[in-house]
Amino acid sequence: MSGRTRLRPTLRLRLTLLNGVLLFGAGAVLVLLAWLLVRDALRPADERELLVKALVALVGIGMVGVAGAYAVAGRALRPLHQVTATARRLGETTLDERIGWSGANDEVAELAETFDAMLDRISAAFEAQKRFVANASHELRTPLAVMRTEIDVTLSDDEADLAEYRRMAGVVREASERANGLVDALLVLARSEAQTGGRLARRTEFDLAVGTANALSAMAREVERIGLKVHTSLRPAPVVGDPGLLDRLAGNLVENAVRYNHLHGRLWVRTGADGQRSWLVVGNTGFEVAPADVPGLFEPFRRGGQERTGARGSGLGLSIVRAVCDAHGGTVKAVAQPGGGLEVTVTLPSADAPTAT
Repeated sequence: MSGRTRLRPTLRLRLTLLNGVLLFGAGAVLVLLAWLLVRDALRPADERELLVKALVALVGIGMVGVAGAYAVAGRALRPLHQVTATARRLGETTLDERIGWSGANDEVAELAETFDAMLDRISAAFEAQKRFVANASHELRTPLAVMRTEIDVTLSDDEADLAEYRRMAGVVREASERANGLVDALLVLARSEAQTGGRLARRTEFDLAVGTANALSAMAREVERIGLKVHTSLRPAPVVGDPGLLDRLAGNLVENAVRYNHLHGRLWVRTGADGQRSWLVVGNTGFEVAPADVPGLFEPFRRGGQERTGARGSGLGLSIVRAVCDAHGGTVKAVAQPGGGLEVTVTLPSADAPTAT
C-alpha cells in the first residue's frame, strides 16, 4: 500500500517531471545551436570533446534543476497539503477549524479562503440542522406528553365517569391533531427544500388568486368567529410549478394572518401579475413585531421572533413559504406594520414569462 502511495503520479511529481523535460529540452537546443555555430572552426577531436563536455554539463544542470524543481513544487503545494489535512480532521466536533492562510495573496490564498468560506457554510448548515432537530423533537414531545398525562391521570382516577373520559378523549384528539399537523408540515418543508433550485417534480400552471380564494374560504369560519374585516383584490396571478406546494404557500399565509390577528382586526389580500412576475400580498393586524425579528420569522419553529413561544401553530408556516418560493425561483419578504401586524409579499415568475417554461 505504501509503495503504491509513493509511486502514484502526484501533482508534485508531474510538475517536477514537466520542469525537467523543459529544462533538458532547452539545454539540448542550446547545445545543438552552439555546436552548429562553432563546428566549422574546430577540429574533429576538439568537436567531440566540446560535445562530451556540453552533454555532461547538460546532465549536471538538469539534475540540479530537477532537484530544485522538486523542492520548489513541494513548498508551493504545502498549502494544498494543509487543506487536505484540515479536511481529513473535520468532523462533528471539529467544524470550527479553519486554514487561516496568511501567505502571499495568490491562487493558493484564494483556494484557502474558498475552503474556509465553504466550512463556514457547512458549519452554519450543521448548526441549523441540529436546532431544527431539537425543535422538532420538542414540538412533537409536547402533544405526546399531553396525551400521556391525560390518559394516565384519567385511568388512575377510580371515580372518573363517562363525562371525564369524554373530556380526556377531546384533549387527546386535539393533541393528536397538533402532532399530525406538525408531521405534515415537516414533510411539506422537506419536500419543498428538496426541490429548491428549480428541480420541481411537477410543473403545471397554477393561479395564486384561485389558491388564495380557496384558503380564505377554508378559514371563513375562523374569520367570522374573531370578527375580522377582510379586504381582497384577487386578480389573476398565473405561475408554473407544483400545485400542491403553491396551494400550501397561499394557505399558510392566510392561516398565519388569521391565527396571529386579534379580535375585530383586519386582513387584506392582493394578487396580480404584470407579464413577468406574479405576486401575492397578505397582510394582517395583530401583535407588534420588531423589525429586527422579521428575518427570524422565516426560520423553522419561530413565532413572532421567539422560539417555541407556545403560540398556536407549529412555527413552520413561513419557513414553508420561503422554501416553496426558493423551489419556484421566487422571493418572499415581510414588513412589520406600524401598530402591529405583518405584511408578507411573495413574488414568483409569471406563467407568461419566457423563463417560466
